[in-house]
Amino acid sequence: MRAIVTPGLALTGFEGETPDGQQEVQFIRSLESPDNREFMVLQYIRKPVMKKKLVKKVLCSLLLLLPSAGVLAEDKVLNVYNWSDYIAKSTIPGFEKQAGVKVKYDVYDSDDTLQAKMMTGRAGYDIVVPTSNFMAKQIEAGIYQKLDKSKIPNLANLDKGLMAKIQDADPGNAHGVPWAYGTDGLGYNFTKVKAILGKDTPLDSWDILFDPKYVSKLKGCGVSVLDQANDVFAVALHHLGKDPNSKNPADYQAAFELLKKIRPYITQFNSSGYINDLANGDICLALGWSGDVNIAKHRAAEAKRTYQLGYVIPKSGAPIWFDVMVIPKDAPHVDAALKWINYIENPEVNAAITDEVFYPTANAAARKFVKPEISNDPSIYPPESVMKTLFLLKPLPSDIMRLQNRLWTQLKTGR
Repeated sequence: MRAIVTPGLALTGFEGETPDGQQEVQFIRSLESPDNREFMVLQYIRKPVMKKKLVKKVLCSLLLLLPSAGVLAEDKVLNVYNWSDYIAKSTIPGFEKQAGVKVKYDVYDSDDTLQAKMMTGRAGYDIVVPTSNFMAKQIEAGIYQKLDKSKIPNLANLDKGLMAKIQDADPGNAHGVPWAYGTDGLGYNFTKVKAILGKDTPLDSWDILFDPKYVSKLKGCGVSVLDQANDVFAVALHHLGKDPNSKNPADYQAAFELLKKIRPYITQFNSSGYINDLANGDICLALGWSGDVNIAKHRAAEAKRTYQLGYVIPKSGAPIWFDVMVIPKDAPHVDAALKWINYIENPEVNAAITDEVFYPTANAAARKFVKPEISNDPSIYPPESVMKTLFLLKPLPSDIMRLQNRLWTQLKTGR
């Protein structure tokens, strides 16, 4: 417990006089701060009193309760807000043991959820993990602080080529460090889809989702689409031969018309639960994220399901994105946050996350520690020939984001 002197509530406990004889000190209460430290709260009341000896005794007693300055400065708590199904079981226990810091870990399933939380201010988190295109607008809004890179020596492990891709969103990589990256593509229950569409139907095409002659036949076995307007519009624009990062409102209206044609056949909009739905055979087609589909594939295999699941990047190209660790401007435990980033970029720690969530990272030194069956899987680590077809999601103007959100609500509600 430590003592602080503050104006506050007039609850009496003990009282005494300050050294100048002009204020009376009252004990008000003890309380716990967000990081579980106890505080003794005192109040100064403006009035002359004569009990100098008493107040000196009180203040001396309180000083004995104060921990050393070094202990006060050291962060013992870390509040992390990250995507769901995105961490290894060993990650948090390993950090807590190494750093002596207790981690509070919360999750979300869309960038919109994170953005709404961050834009309110005082969210209380020390680490959040936005997608790079959302991060760019948030950096412009001034809600993240620049990193003290001198405290993150493991940045040396990062792939310079991949880091360069993020610099459009974060010039000089000043604010963020990648957690992982991935692609948008099609997740299949190959067994069910081939039985319905025929084994010779090419599944490496966006036509399976966007052409009613295909997707209408799959409604009965379940069609899931990410509940992420930015991703879905980018894919639809790409399929129409337009710029997936278009700033032209007319392009979004055209993409909306395309999506309206397949809306009757979409059985759910989901950005997290679709993993188990695919694993359990409740859906057979998903517009989803690469690692999520591979998690579903792994879970189905563990449960000894008889059907085959898989992830396909359509040959015409697909979005690539980076989820990036950043520290909010008002983070209460900055030192602990920097320790966390450095810990995550330890190659073996980083590889353990990839092994469990099936998302690659920008940590070049980690790949040799990743299980061979994962590091050699082209659906997880796309080969160079596929990388050339991928396009990075970029930040969009506010008016386009508002238009996207309005059209997205109309699409989902059918209004």
